[in-house]
Order: sequence, then C-alpha cells, then structure tokens
Amino acid sequence: MILQKYIDFVTDYAKAIIVFVALATGIWGYYAQYLSIDASAETLLLENDADLKLTREVHARYISPDYLLVAYTPDAAMLSDTTIKTIQTLKQSLLQIEGVESVTTLLDVPLLESPPIAITEVVKNVRTLSTPDTNKTLAQKELTSSPLYANNLVSSDFKTTAILINLKEDSTYTQLLQKRNTFIELKETRELSADEKKQFLTAKMEFKAYNDANRDTMHQLIEKVRATLKPYQEKEELFLGGVMMISDDMIGFVKNDIAIYGTAILVIMVLMLWIIFRQIRFVVLPILVSLSALIITTGINALLGIEITVVSSNYVAMQLITTLSLVIHLIVSYREEYLLFPHYTQKELIAITLKRMSIPSIFIILTSYAGFISLMTCDILPIIDLGMMMNIGVSISLATAYLLFPTVMMLLAKKDPVLVFDKAFTLNTVFAYAVEHHGKKIIAVVVLIIAFSLYGVTQLFVENSFINYFKQNTEIYKGMQKIDNNLGGTTPLEIVITFPEDKTEVNASNVQSDDLLDSFEDEFEQNTNDAKYWFTPEKMQTIERVHDYLDSFPQVGNVSSLATLSKVGRIVKEGKDFDNFEYALLYSELSLEYRKILLLPYVNTEHNEARFVVRIVDSDKNLRRDALLAQIKEELVSKVGLEPQNVKLVGMMVLYNNMLQSLFDSQIATLGLALLLLGSMFLFLFRSFKIALLAMTVNMVPISVIFGIMGATGIPLDMMSITIASIALGITVDNTIHYLYRFREELAHDGDYIASMHRAHGTIAFGMFYYSLATIVGFLVLVTSNFIPTLIFGLLTVIVLLVAIVSDLIFSPLLVVVFKPFGIKKGSSH
Repeated sequence: MILQKYIDFVTDYAKAIIVFVALATGIWGYYAQYLSIDASAETLLLENDADLKLTREVHARYISPDYLLVAYTPDAAMLSDTTIKTIQTLKQSLLQIEGVESVTTLLDVPLLESPPIAITEVVKNVRTLSTPDTNKTLAQKELTSSPLYANNLVSSDFKTTAILINLKEDSTYTQLLQKRNTFIELKETRELSADEKKQFLTAKMEFKAYNDANRDTMHQLIEKVRATLKPYQEKEELFLGGVMMISDDMIGFVKNDIAIYGTAILVIMVLMLWIIFRQIRFVVLPILVSLSALIITTGINALLGIEITVVSSNYVAMQLITTLSLVIHLIVSYREEYLLFPHYTQKELIAITLKRMSIPSIFIILTSYAGFISLMTCDILPIIDLGMMMNIGVSISLATAYLLFPTVMMLLAKKDPVLVFDKAFTLNTVFAYAVEHHGKKIIAVVVLIIAFSLYGVTQLFVENSFINYFKQNTEIYKGMQKIDNNLGGTTPLEIVITFPEDKTEVNASNVQSDDLLDSFEDEFEQNTNDAKYWFTPEKMQTIERVHDYLDSFPQVGNVSSLATLSKVGRIVKEGKDFDNFEYALLYSELSLEYRKILLLPYVNTEHNEARFVVRIVDSDKNLRRDALLAQIKEELVSKVGLEPQNVKLVGMMVLYNNMLQSLFDSQIATLGLALLLLGSMFLFLFRSFKIALLAMTVNMVPISVIFGIMGATGIPLDMMSITIASIALGITVDNTIHYLYRFREELAHDGDYIASMHRAHGTIAFGMFYYSLATIVGFLVLVTSNFIPTLIFGLLTVIVLLVAIVSDLIFSPLLVVVFKPFGIKKGSSH
C-alpha cells in the first residue's frame, strides 16, 4: 500500500520532485562550502583519555611551546662565514613572521666547553658562537660531542643543523579549551543542568570557531615559513618538519585527494558507465544522483559541525559506492523489465522496477546502518563522525536515488536499451557454470582462503607511523627522514618522574667554601625540595639512571633531560659532577633565555618532578609503539627502581597509541555486534535462520581476505585501514541481499535450485558486475596518490569489491544450491 502510494507520487509529480531535489541540492550545497578539514593532533585523541588530561597538565607546568623545525644542510662548511651569515639572515627573516616567538640556532645556544669555564663565570657571561672571540674549533668539538647538542642540534657528521622556530603561545586557545574541557569532565561525574548544557554548547561552539580560524592562521604561518625558505632551497638543502607542519600537510593531502581523485573517479566512472550502457541517460543519471546525494550530505555535515579528518576523508568515496550501487541496480532492473515488457508505458516500467528493487534497497541501507554503527561505539571522535557521516550519507543516497531515478526517467521517452556490452559480457555465465560443475574445487579454494586468512590475521599488528603516510619521493617524507637520521628523531615521547618527599637535611660538610656560595649555608637546613636546594645528588643519580636507560633503546633518537646538563658538567669539571649549589646557581642566576634551553623544560621543583623529552625514530621499521611504551613503563620500575605511582608517560606518542589500541579493541568488540545486527536483518528479511547464517558466512569472506592480506603483507592496522572491516561488510551486504532476494524470486517459479541460480546469474548478476566494475576501475586511480592512507584505502577497497563479487556470485550460490535454505518445492527434484 505504502509502496504503491510512493510509486504514484514519484510518477505523478515528477517535475515538482526534481525541482525540490534541485533546490535541496542548491541549499545544502551553499552550506557545503563551510565543511572544514582538520588533521590536527587534537582530532585523533580520546577525549576521555586520562593520559590526555595528564599531558595537558604536564605541558602547563613546563616550557614546551609548539614549534617548527628546519633541517639545514649547507653547501659550505657549517661554521664558515658564508653559512653563519646565511643562518643569521634566515633567522632574522623568520622572526619577521607573525606568530613566531623566537628562533634558536647553533649560533644562539650556550657553549660550556669552548673553553671549559666555571659555573660562576657561565652565569655572568654566557658564551655562544655569536660571541666575537669564540674559538670555532672548540665550538665544533663541543657541538658534535656535547650531550646537549650532538645528534640533536647538529648531526654527528656536522653537515646538518636544526633551526628551531618557536611559536607564540596561544593563551586564547588554551583558555577556550580549558573552558570546554571543564564541562566535559563535569559531564563524566554527573548530569549537567539545563543552564550548564547551554554553557557547554556555547563553550564548544566558541572553541570550534576559534580552532577553525586558528587552523587557517597556522596554515598561513607555515606557508610564510616555506616562502622564506624557498630562496635558500634553490642552492642548499632545507627541510621543514615538526608536528604542526605534519598536521598542516596532511590537511593539504586530504584536500588534494578529495578534489583531484574525487574528480578523477567521477571521470573514470563516466567512461565505464558509457562502455557498459552506451546511452547518455544511463551515464548522466548515476552521476547526477551521486553528486546530488554527496552535496546534500556534505551540507548537512557542515551544518552539524562535523569535520573531515584524515580518518573520515574517505566518506566521499564510500558514499559514492553506495549511491552507484543503488542507481546501477535500478538501471539494470529497468532495462530487464523493458526487454520483458516492451509494450509497457514508461510509467508502468518504472512502477515494476521500483516494486522489484525498493524492498532489497531499503534492507541494504538498514544493514549498512548496522555496519557503520560499529564505528560509532568507539571513543574517538573522527571515527564516530565517520559512522555518523555514513549513516547520514546512505540515507540521503537512498532518498535521492529513489526520488531522482523515477522522476528523471518519467521525463525521458522510452528508448530501447543498447545491449552491446551485455552480449559480450559472459562472466556471469562462467560463474554460474562453475557453481554447477565445480563445487568441490570452489570449496577447496575457500578452505585455502580461510587458511591464508587465519595466517594473515595472526600477523596483524596495530601501528601508526606518520612518515609511512607519505611516498619516499615527497618533500615531507625526505624531511622527516632527514630529521630521524640526523637530528634525533621526530615523534615526541615524554616521561615524568615524581620524587618522594624528602625531608633529609644535606650534610653541611659537603658545602663548598667558595665565598660566592657561603651565603647559601645559613639557609641550608631548609627542606631539600626548596627550589634552590632541590638538586640533591640522590635525585641527580636517579635522573641519570632514567636518562641512560631511555637512551639505550635503538628506536630512541635522542633523550633530553637534566642529566644532559649533568653529563656536560662532568666534561667541564674534568670528570667531577656539578654539586647541588652549582645547579642551584644555574637555576636561580642563569638568564631566562638560557634557562629555557637548559633547565626549565626538564625540571619543576614546585611539583618535585623531572621530565625527560624523548624523540622516537619514526622511520625505524622494527618500531612497535605499544610494546615499546609498555616495556619502558614496566622496566622503569623493575630495572631502574622507581615506584609505579611516580612514573608517568605522556605526550603525542602515548596519546596516539592509546587511540589506536582503543580503536582496535572497539572494532574487534563491535564487529561481533555488527555481525549480530546484520544476522538479525537477514533473519527479518528472509524469515530463515539458515539463510541468515549462510549470508553471514558469505559476508565474512571479504573481511577475512582483507585482514589476511594486510597481515601477510605487513600493512598495519592504523587509524585509516582499521575501518576497512566496516566498509567490506557494507559492500558485501549490498551484493548478498540483491542476489539472495532475486534467487528467492526465481525459485518461486519452479522450485529448481540450479535453474534459479542460472536465472539469477542472468539477471541481477549484471547489476552486481556493472556496479563492481565501475567502482573498481574508478578506485584504482587512488593508488597513484602521494598520501599512503588514500593509496591503501583505494587498494583495499578494490580488493574488497573483487572478493565480494566473487564471493556473492560463486560461494553464495554454491551454499544455496547445496543446503537449499529456501526449502524444496513438492515435486521438484533439484
């Protein structure tokens, strides 16, 4: 009844509906321009992660500004007049850029060994390379051997140096973030009041608005830095790096891929649709529906404030797959009805097509919901957003397809379908023959696939390497590799250790008699955690043990801590350690400019803790972040001797790893839920437990193959590829429902399973093949992307499409023929 009313509505009011959809597309298209893309670190974090809160607290206590890093390899010698002049000129140019707080180069850092001088002299007169009488030979020796600078500020071969561009602190961002997070934390403890909910909404909107504007500001700053470097890059080697630059470049890659490959996919699909159908109407109609659905969805996402991230950037391609499937199946069904009833009017042909295809299409969308709901059960906002985007997208795709297809066709005159490709295409009959005559071979192949998949699954690992997101010929890859190999690594990890309260008084006999230090003695009986007397030998020994332990890992490029200064002190004092008064003197009397370099990033006496800044070599092929973090946390207790409650691992590496582990756990846990929901859908649609079980078995094949291939080839499960299970499920479900629904229709004629299988392959299989063929060829273009996540997504999607079509047209019908889940008609022998 409802179906007939819908058919009457779309056929009687075709023009009005087309105008309505056109207006909707235009209105939502206006809002679509406001869809924002955000690839910043903030988007990839678990908002309820305790480590995120801890990281923010730690960063608030230490000097840890956002920064960009330039890896500079001059043609001339590092300390030649030419190179020094270049560094000075470049520094001055960079300082002119709005948003840059300071620039630190090898000309600015304190030299403590060129020549070695007493600490009392250091605090009075800090020597740098810019000091006129500095001995360059001694300076080079210090820079290449000092724990402060070797493989950190300069490379071990002294051919590359880092230029650190410190960015101005954004206090407004911090305030708005804290304001928003206050309500998030409050929400976790109790229900927000009506007034608090309004304030929370306002805080979220204010933060998002500022963050969007700030992202554009940061992009402009980075572009200005690149423009400043460009004249120098024509003659010498300069690479820009840093977490901020990586985030900005990822946004650029995502934007380019959406624009370039979205257009390329459409162009290729137009070509494929022409080859298949050879009629303009059946080329324009799928593209028209796809574009309309995509524009409307994008506008809705923009209005809802859903942002595109690295994770969700492929929603365009995924919605395109869904929409094309719906429209191509409608076209194939219409052409089939036309050949069966050529004397019918256009309205009658459309009515028959809609009656045949509406129910399976609705169930396809409902089952797609089940697949994408699994994405919405994790704690990571971009993954939740992707699930939301796709649920909105498939709904819009269904509505647009079933409004535009019948109405546009109503305005077009009947026209004989061109069957050139159909007559030449024989794969459907080949598959049908294989099912009828080679069942045992098919089962053997499936068993081999299962064995391969089980092996591959055992080799799967969760990993997220930023350098491997880019091809080796790209500037960003070269820059990250340069920093990894020459300047101590790219990915930051921070370890904070808290010291137990120590009321022990320091033995006065250890106090030096130097006149300059005598003034300290009267206060010496104070608590040793006092800022000036914090640096006890016991603490320094602990800090050195932790430092040396962290530095022992091959995956660690550089460790910076208070122990770094301690090791320099040992060199300056010819094997003797700095005593606590010398540390106190540096802490109290050294100018702020140099304390920001040597002390303040690594010690906070108020909180009685020390901080270690570790840079991980992101390009290390053997790096397994989760295992490394677990090992460090465990061995700082078991080997170094710290108390578990006094050890905290924070920073970007920890937060990204938490995100990946959460995503992996949630996907594994919710995959079962998705399969249960899909099984329920199949059970409701076909009213048969046996059919539901059969359908679920078929749907597991593409997922198993994909995970098997990923494991066997070493493709890690990361924030992009881990969503492929949901995508594979969505694609396979489409084909399975179409095929089983049509098989049941054909079986109702004579009860002959073999004959019904051949008829199903001769009808619905065309739509399944055509949709798969068009999308496979279209998605192959993604393998040319410089952004590896896009490349892998395209490749895995193509494999899913191939496996899905084979599974649904060979394995599925074989199971149906063997187990006869639809029952046996009386009098039928098949």
